[in-house]
Amino acid sequence: MFEAKPVHGALRVLEGPHDVLALLDEGAEGVIAVVRDAGATFLAPLYHDLTGVVCTAGTLRSHIGIVTRDFRLPCIMGAAFDVDPVDGQAVELDCSADPGILRG
Repeated sequence: MFEAKPVHGALRVLEGPHDVLALLDEGAEGVIAVVRDAGATFLAPLYHDLTGVVCTAGTLRSHIGIVTRDFRLPCIMGAAFDVDPVDGQAVELDCSADPGILRG
């Protein structure tokens, strides 16, 4: 059984394939991706390198919810932010309980 533990990283808002390509060039180690579309497939090249994913839409049964679970990658689905996430902000993503928590 996979035991979720809190992870630490830097937020990176990814709006589409162009952001993924840029991150592939820069490296995704230590990145917690923030995406808005729960059905997005553009994260596919990054799943092995990301530290975590926060999606502002969808459920655990959405594409990103299923794929991150398969990759054993911490993920929060249907997240709501009080303020817009800031690229580079250091955060802790804790999915050890339900619901998951993003601390920054």
